[in-house]
Amino acid sequence: MRSHYCGDINASLVDQEVTLVGWVNRRRDLGGVIFLDLRDREGILQVVYDPDLKDVFETANKLRNEFCVQVKGRVRLRPEGQRNSTMKTGEVELLGLELTILNASAPLPINMDSNQTNSEEQRLKYRYLDLRRPEMTERLIFRSKVTSAVRNYLDENGFLDMETPILTKATPEGARDYLVPSRTHKGKFFALPQSPQLFKQLLMMSGFDRYYQIVKCFRDEDLRADRQPEFTQIDIETSFLTADQIQAITEDMIRGLFKKLLNVDLGDFPRMSYAEAMRRFGSDKPDLRNPMELTDVADLVKDVEFKVFQEPANDANGRVVVINVPGGASLSRKNIDEYGKFVGIYGAKGLAWAKVNQVGSGVEGLQSPIAKFLNDDVVNAITERAGSKDGDILLFGADNKTIVAEAMGALRLKVGEDLDLVEDKWAPLWVVDFPMFEEVDGQLHAIHHPFTAPRNMTPEELAADPVNAISDAYDMVLNGCELGGGSVRIHNQEMQAMVFKLLGISDEEAQEKFGFLLEALRYGTPPHAGLAFGLDRIVMLMTNTASIRDVMAFPKTTTAACPLTNAPGEANEAQLTELGIASLVKADEQESE
Repeated sequence: MRSHYCGDINASLVDQEVTLVGWVNRRRDLGGVIFLDLRDREGILQVVYDPDLKDVFETANKLRNEFCVQVKGRVRLRPEGQRNSTMKTGEVELLGLELTILNASAPLPINMDSNQTNSEEQRLKYRYLDLRRPEMTERLIFRSKVTSAVRNYLDENGFLDMETPILTKATPEGARDYLVPSRTHKGKFFALPQSPQLFKQLLMMSGFDRYYQIVKCFRDEDLRADRQPEFTQIDIETSFLTADQIQAITEDMIRGLFKKLLNVDLGDFPRMSYAEAMRRFGSDKPDLRNPMELTDVADLVKDVEFKVFQEPANDANGRVVVINVPGGASLSRKNIDEYGKFVGIYGAKGLAWAKVNQVGSGVEGLQSPIAKFLNDDVVNAITERAGSKDGDILLFGADNKTIVAEAMGALRLKVGEDLDLVEDKWAPLWVVDFPMFEEVDGQLHAIHHPFTAPRNMTPEELAADPVNAISDAYDMVLNGCELGGGSVRIHNQEMQAMVFKLLGISDEEAQEKFGFLLEALRYGTPPHAGLAFGLDRIVMLMTNTASIRDVMAFPKTTTAACPLTNAPGEANEAQLTELGIASLVKADEQESE
């Protein structure tokens, strides 16, 4: 039905006849001549209809936006002064010779303009229309180019594209599972995979030493801009490679991806330990484009007569930090109060501040409600350590270590955006040397997952001091966003059993959930390592969009619902009976009637 895409029409085709199909983006009637902007996935082309072809002109006069049409015509150059340098096809136009309406369109339920003001609910309900908009089309085409480039790179480097099961067993991955009832095994459930973690490890045990998969994963968790209940991973696993080697391969892949599709050279990827990232930035995915850092000053304020500083400064679990904001003295008291409310979201009790009017002048050089609690030596030491200059403002965080890191880390990002301090560049890095575990209320939890190996430790050494154990894990971070994370895996049965034990998983539970893994580890399991990238996040960053929902064809809302299909929906009684399950919600509704 077509000879070319609209976006492929250019000056090389002048005087040739072509056949196009697509949608009416816009129709204009100017003094008896009808101009039609025809749109398909590759672009928009102007088509001109003259009244001398009466039947064709009458058909063109019936067209409205989003009519689906077939157009035949002759390519010609646009007249001088009418060429549009902002359009891919702006040098040419098509003289329409034939026109067929393939399907008319009802009045549109959403605005299709580039400056559309549709709500997200409307956009998702009529997603098939929303995806016709050029910016959305371009993003999904770009996504396809990303996956194609990734596949080509991995294929060329000896990786095998291998599928793993979607119906599987629940495993502890840090979020709730989506459960699927089994009809043939009533009362039992499959789980949709949060990742192919165990299966890709089993593939390593099977001798397939380089695996990859671009795979759907599922997590039943609370959503935000970069989270969805179903998402896509670029999943990678290797045998006989060290952490440094797998990082080198995947770093080369991402660097090549940006160079090929954006002509961006990401340069070197520095390494930073988890401890350093938390100390300097209050985050394990620091945005290095932001010049501000968290500076520890507990040693400088431990003797001041200000309990807000003094108590955490003298507490082993406390922390006192300061962020020096360049030019921040221009902030109003209202601005500062709003930042105080902002850190309160993270559990901080308040925000102390001090405007630096004159560096080196001690207390006299400050404008601050806490100046009376400080002395010249303390003030000069703080401003020197923080690198303050005249006209800056100091923002203080004082509390337990966790609250200070979360509150001040988030404040650093917000202030950087508000004051336009974030540099316009790409800033990648690897965050490494993560702790194996975190302790919450006396119970250990895996920082990554329970299949991550500790670095250079025996099972006995791990058991003796698990809280201070360092894992052989690594995360790739770009502009404050975690692109992907991975680790060297445990390939020793004794170590895996010890990790389960430290996590409070009994021998019985370990056998019930992971018996197949523990058994497989007995038969010559090779050393292996891997990682997984979030494809949606990568495309979101590369297309400079704010939400992964704008780079997915059919995403869910923030309530994990689909306005297009009205999913999730109810199952009827016959289906529930066949599955051997009952709905508590329905039972409750019947009781209340």
